[in-house]
Amino acid sequence: MYSDRKAAQIAAFFLQKKPRRRLPHLKLIKLMYLADRECLKRHGFPVSNDSLVSMPYGPVLSTTLNYINGAVRSTEDGWDQWISDRANHEVELLKEDTTREDLDELSDAELKILEATWERFGRLDQWELVEYTHANCGEWRDPGRSSLPIQYEEVLQAVGWSEEAAKDAADDLATRQTFDFKLANITNANKVAAG
Repeated sequence: MYSDRKAAQIAAFFLQKKPRRRLPHLKLIKLMYLADRECLKRHGFPVSNDSLVSMPYGPVLSTTLNYINGAVRSTEDGWDQWISDRANHEVELLKEDTTREDLDELSDAELKILEATWERFGRLDQWELVEYTHANCGEWRDPGRSSLPIQYEEVLQAVGWSEEAAKDAADDLATRQTFDFKLANITNANKVAAG
């Protein structure tokens, strides 16, 4: 299930790579998307569990983009406590001296994927990343002035999984997300009842 706290920690990982702890928001969302894509390729599941969409500047993580754009507010110790509001097309890491212990939502395997993503794409600017995703992410479709959903199955096939394996993995992800959603609702209902 999507967690704005985990998404914030993914963003924090990339932001702490820069001396000023700032990145153009477009570059950040592309790095986060490419990390999800790589995790899907290697393991059959994404890092962020976000909804994926095609937008004019390429594929993005939909809910995370809403946080970047200030369209939604975060949970306690979520996005807003980690990442600044967007200003001059940039976002900034708010937590100083972020350590491995601070990134407690991320597994060691996920951190390796984030590191590999940074090593491969960190030197590119946001427009080079837009060009890269347009040319190399087969799941992206030009939505015109709108957006189009991207299914995990499409990403898996685009990164080389067979049609059958991609469908099975996407079905497993859907089942897991449904279970996580139901569990979260039960947990929230119990908290309200305990009041």
